[in-house]
Amino acid sequence: MEAPGIFTEADFYQQNFDPQAYLKEYYTMSDSREGANLFLIQNLRSLHKMFSLDGLRGGTLIDVGCGPTIYQLLSACEHFHEIIALDYTDQNRRELERWLRNEEGAFDWVPVVKYVCELEGDREKWAEKQEKVRKKVKQVLKCDVTKANPTGPVSLPPADCIVSTLCLEGACKDLPTFRSALRNIGTLVKPGGHLVLLTVLEETYYAFSKQVFSCLRLEKHEVEAAVEAAGFEVTFSEAQPYTVSDERTDCRGVLSLVARRRPS
Repeated sequence: MEAPGIFTEADFYQQNFDPQAYLKEYYTMSDSREGANLFLIQNLRSLHKMFSLDGLRGGTLIDVGCGPTIYQLLSACEHFHEIIALDYTDQNRRELERWLRNEEGAFDWVPVVKYVCELEGDREKWAEKQEKVRKKVKQVLKCDVTKANPTGPVSLPPADCIVSTLCLEGACKDLPTFRSALRNIGTLVKPGGHLVLLTVLEETYYAFSKQVFSCLRLEKHEVEAAVEAAGFEVTFSEAQPYTVSDERTDCRGVLSLVARRRPS
């Protein structure tokens, strides 16, 4: 499989992205761990590590480009009082809300939640953690990272922290757009607050259900420079190679990054 010849526009996501198929393909995890998703496990470990760092706590966390997923909130929910989840695609927000309301047919995140609880030292607290996430997510809103106010016409008070996982590289057609998107989402965090980023490196596409989506090919130094140019100071940056032969993506690595917004 290879990258699509053109950038996957936002309207294509809105019309064609199937959240249930995406979740089944990338977030199904076996309890035995033998069939566990290595890409997912690597990312869960990275998020656990980043949200264990000093200073990553506070009142409000905003999740930018949440998709239909909650894995990125499982470590974070221990350190913030409330969470606001943002995504462009209507069906992703609906799918997330189904899980938040504990509706029948919502995706089963229990094996993933158990794994994160194990990282934290107590696998048996999975039910408690699920409820914590459900209680702390206060709003699920539409956003567009290419807009100066990503949540317009809604204006949110600046948060203590923003997290964005595997989002901007799919939403941005080129490096200038990526740099601009970081500036845009940077306005959502207060001076002195933090940005937590999980970004795939050197990826040009990802695929599921016979559909291929473009991805902006990024190098570690390009992401770091863009974060700094958006008014942040990088305090943690670690790239992990992704060496698995995986026809669903040509991803070569994942960058975990934490940055602090400079006082204005």
